[in-house]
Amino acid sequence: MCRFNFCAKVVLSVLFLAVLGGFYFSFAKQDKNRIPTKVLFGSPEKSAPIISPDGTKLAYVAPNKQGIRNIWIRDLKLGKSKDYFITDQNERDIAWCIWLHDNEHVMYAQDNNGDENYHGYKVNIRTKEKTDLTPFEGVRAGFLAYRKEFPDKMFITMNKRDKKLFDVYELNLKTNTVKMVAENPGNISSWVVDHQNKVRGAIVQREDAGITGLIRDSETSEWRTLISWDFEDSNSSFTGFSKDGKFIYAKDSKDANTSRLVKIDTKTGAKQVIYEDKNYDFGSVVKDLDTKEILAGTIVRAKKDWVFFDAQFEKDFKTAAQLDTGEVSIIGRDNADKKWVLSFVKDDGPICYWIFDKEKKSGEYLFCSMPELKKYRLANMEPIFFESRDGLTIHGYLTCPIDKERKNLPMVLSVHGGPWHRDSWGYRPWVQWLVNRGFAVLQINFRGSTGYGKEFLNAGNRQWSLKMHDDLVDSVNWAIAQGVANPKKIGIFGGSYGGYAALVGATFTPDLFCCAVDIVGPSNLVTLLKTIPPYWSVGKHMWKKRVGDLETEKEFLESCSPLFKADKIKIPVMVVHGANDPRVKKAEAEQIVEAMKKNGIQYEYMLFEDEGHGFVKEVNKIKFAETAEVFLNKHMS
Repeated sequence: MCRFNFCAKVVLSVLFLAVLGGFYFSFAKQDKNRIPTKVLFGSPEKSAPIISPDGTKLAYVAPNKQGIRNIWIRDLKLGKSKDYFITDQNERDIAWCIWLHDNEHVMYAQDNNGDENYHGYKVNIRTKEKTDLTPFEGVRAGFLAYRKEFPDKMFITMNKRDKKLFDVYELNLKTNTVKMVAENPGNISSWVVDHQNKVRGAIVQREDAGITGLIRDSETSEWRTLISWDFEDSNSSFTGFSKDGKFIYAKDSKDANTSRLVKIDTKTGAKQVIYEDKNYDFGSVVKDLDTKEILAGTIVRAKKDWVFFDAQFEKDFKTAAQLDTGEVSIIGRDNADKKWVLSFVKDDGPICYWIFDKEKKSGEYLFCSMPELKKYRLANMEPIFFESRDGLTIHGYLTCPIDKERKNLPMVLSVHGGPWHRDSWGYRPWVQWLVNRGFAVLQINFRGSTGYGKEFLNAGNRQWSLKMHDDLVDSVNWAIAQGVANPKKIGIFGGSYGGYAALVGATFTPDLFCCAVDIVGPSNLVTLLKTIPPYWSVGKHMWKKRVGDLETEKEFLESCSPLFKADKIKIPVMVVHGANDPRVKKAEAEQIVEAMKKNGIQYEYMLFEDEGHGFVKEVNKIKFAETAEVFLNKHMS
C-alpha cells in the first residue's frame, strides 16, 4: 500500500531509481508511439533463466496472474508448452534462483517487505514442497559458495550470533541443518572458500580504513596476512582460489591506478599480474568448471568488453556471440560445460536469452524478457565524456528522443545510487520512458564512481555535495553548451545516493533545476550515519574516510546535508520512500518533508508501506510511475 502526503523519495536500485525520473510524459501529446507505463515498468514476462546441472531442465522467473514473479520449470526435451510453476508467492517477487546439484531442487532468497533480512528457501521441482533453510527471525542470510564436487554442502553467511557480524555456516542440504564453521572476530567483511570446501581466505577492515587479505593453510591453522592494501587501494579484493589452493586470485590496485587481475602465491605472497587496463578496473572472471583456471574476464569501459586467456573458450564464445546482437554474457552452464545460457543486452530492446550447445556449435532461442517492447521503437544510449572544471575526465551516457532535433530539449539528469557504483550501457526503462515523452536523459559517472581506477574513486572522498555535485553541475553545463539541453527545463532525479543528489540539487544549486525527484535518499548525513544497518558497522572506518567522521565532524556533515539548507529550495520536490528501508530510514524523507512544509515549499510525498530501499512489487512501480509522470509533466512542460 502507498500512503500519500507531499514529497517524494524512492527507490534503491539504480534500476528503479530511474523509474522515478522516467515518468514524465505529456498527456497532450499522447499518440500511437507512446509506450504504456506497464510495458516499461511491469514485471518481465520471463527472466533469470538458469540451466540444471545435468543440462536437461531450465528454471526461470515469471509472474503469476497477480503479477508476482515466481519460479517456473521447463523440461528442455518437452519444450515450453509443458512449463509449470513450482512456487506460488502472492505477496513479494522472487527475483532469481539457483539449482541444487541433485537436479531436483532449486533455491531462492526472499525478505519481508523490503527489510533485507533474507531467508534461503529450497523447493522440490516435482512435489513443490518448500523448506525455509534459515528460519531465524531478524537474521540476514547470504550465499557464499556451492561446489559441484560437494553437492550436499553449501556455505552461507548469517548475522545470527551478532547482528553486526557475518559468520560462515555450512548448510547441509540433505538434513536442512546449519553449523558455524568460521566465526567473525569483529572485523571481517568477506570470506573465501577454497575448492576443497574449506574457509581459507578473508578480508579484514582495518581501523585506518585500509584492508588486509588473510589466508590460512587449513581450517585449524592460524590466520596470517598475505597482502595489505592502504585505504586508497581499498577497491581491491580476493576473487577465489586456484584448484590446488596454492594461489588466490585478486583484483589489486596496489602500485597501480586501476584494479588488475592478479594471482598471489599463498605461501610466499609473490604476485603475478594476469591482466591490466590502464584506464578501467578489471571486472568479473569465467573459470573452467573442472580445472578452475581462468578462461576469460570482463572490463566495463563505455560498454562491456571481454578479454580471453584460453583460445578454445574464445573461439566458442565468439561463435555463441553471433546468435544475437548486444552485450553477451554467460549466465549459466551445466556441470559438463556443454550447454551455456546466454543473455544479450541491448540499449534499444529487451534482454534476449539463448542456450548455446558447445558440441553442436548451435543455439536455441529461449525468450526475451519483455516481448511487448518489440512493438516500439526505442532510443540508443550514446557514451559521452567531458572535462570537469578541475581537469578530470567524466564519462556518462546521453539518450535523446528519436524523432526530435537534438537541440534545446528539456533534460533530466539521472544520478546513480551508491555512490560507489556506476551507470552502464544497456536498456533502462526510465531512460526509454523519458525519451519517449520528449526528454533528453543524461547519466553521469561523477567522481567517486567505480570502474575508472582508484584516483577517480578517491577523488570523491569527503566530497558529498561538493566536488561530486560540481561534476553533476558541469555535466548540465556541458549539455547546455552542446546545444542539447534547454537551460530552463532541467530536472534532477535519483535513488539512494541519487536521491540525496536530487535534494542537493534543490538546496545547493536551486537555480539550475526546475524540479527534483528524491527516491530513498538521505537528507541528513548525521542521522544517516547514526542509523545505518548494524551489519554495516564493520565498514564504519571506510565511511569516515569517504563521507566524514560522525564523532568529530558533525558540523561538516551537516554542512553537506540538504536538510540544513531546506530554506534555499525554490523548486517543486517529490520525495518517495519505502517504510521498511533498512539502509536509509523513512525519517530521512519525513524530516525533509517537514522542513519544506514549514517553509511553504511545494512538494509531494509518497510512502510505500510494503517496500524497503526501492520498489519490488509491480503495482508499486506502476503507481509510482503514474504519480511521478504527473509531477514531471506539470513542472517540466
